[in-house]
Amino acid sequence: MRKLAPAGAVLILVAAGVVVAYRGLRPQAPTIVGSTTSEYAPSTPVTRPAPEPGIAWATYGYDEQRTRALARVRLRPPFRRLWTWHGQALLEFPPVVGYGRVYIATIDGRMYSLDETSGRAVWRYDSGRCGWASPALAAHLVFETFIGDPECGSRAHDGQVMAFDALTGRVRWHRRVGPSESSPLVAHGVVYVGDWNGRVWALDAATGRTRWTRDLHGPIKGSLALAGDRLAIGTYGGDVVSLDARTGRVLWTSGGHGRFYSSPALAYGRVYIGSLDGGVYAFGAKSGRLLWSRPTGSYVYASPAVWRGRILIGSYDHGFYALDAGTGEIRWRFQADGPISGSATVIDGLVYFSTFHQRTYVLRARDGASVTAWPDGWYSPAVAGAERLYLVGRGRLYALTPR
Repeated sequence: MRKLAPAGAVLILVAAGVVVAYRGLRPQAPTIVGSTTSEYAPSTPVTRPAPEPGIAWATYGYDEQRTRALARVRLRPPFRRLWTWHGQALLEFPPVVGYGRVYIATIDGRMYSLDETSGRAVWRYDSGRCGWASPALAAHLVFETFIGDPECGSRAHDGQVMAFDALTGRVRWHRRVGPSESSPLVAHGVVYVGDWNGRVWALDAATGRTRWTRDLHGPIKGSLALAGDRLAIGTYGGDVVSLDARTGRVLWTSGGHGRFYSSPALAYGRVYIGSLDGGVYAFGAKSGRLLWSRPTGSYVYASPAVWRGRILIGSYDHGFYALDAGTGEIRWRFQADGPISGSATVIDGLVYFSTFHQRTYVLRARDGASVTAWPDGWYSPAVAGAERLYLVGRGRLYALTPR
């Protein structure tokens, strides 16, 4: 089940005040206050350099841990616009940036490589499926998942994982999997994705050959995160699962927490994730023990961003929350103008998020003070390179630089 119908159908639902992604589900996450004395490593760094030269933003969530935070740049408003690219369809997931290009997929399954300087399309691939994931970059390859679904007019009913030559767009390999909207995670020569059949795939990044698979007994909508040799993922069956990245062995499972569309973020020795039961949860990365739970007023589709001891995440209740990473207590809360579905990013100490009222907010991450806003946006709004910030509108991509 998708989180929303696109375009006009979404607007009708929002206008009617009945944006419901899972009928019959009511927010019911408990309030559990955590502690910094148990399974908490506050000195753990959560912002890391790109995995190889030439890559600025390699994957959905910036790094393998999906922390969505970039500190080593100086990119702050006011901005001036360098170029605008028109996707001619909804842009649900943000691009990745590297090798002088910006790589992005449209919701109707077109994959583009854009020149970073001009915004001109260098190559394009038409998948015949839907594009409901961000690409990933590694070793001069671009990896992407595509999903067959009638929502984008596709006649296919499966999923594909594909590897493209980053410069030419030539297909290096492709693999058929179950329907997948999981943004690829690439680490140590392996591509990790999940699918709606509940299966996690570990594929050889050079050849697409299967390294291992694991059935988690619940549809996977989100993307895997990695810290050390441990993967983490949530399922639509309500489980959070830790896997050995080398073998796929299940290390622990914690169940009964609503349904997870959110992708986990890994930091401070913990797994942070949002749930459709309205809660944001923290689990011990090694033990799987539930350490804290913080309810919001509605569904949490968004994935967490992690910045300086704060977990930054939006909810369908129109609230954007900064939670203490150790205890789960609210550090600050910002009331936005509409439901928040996409994941936030933190760039140079500012947090960016969008609402279904087509507005992107920019707040100071430390205290939630409003800095500026942009009259476009829908899901996850911003990624960055060394010199440019790329803001994702509902159907447009903007390249911005400080004035």
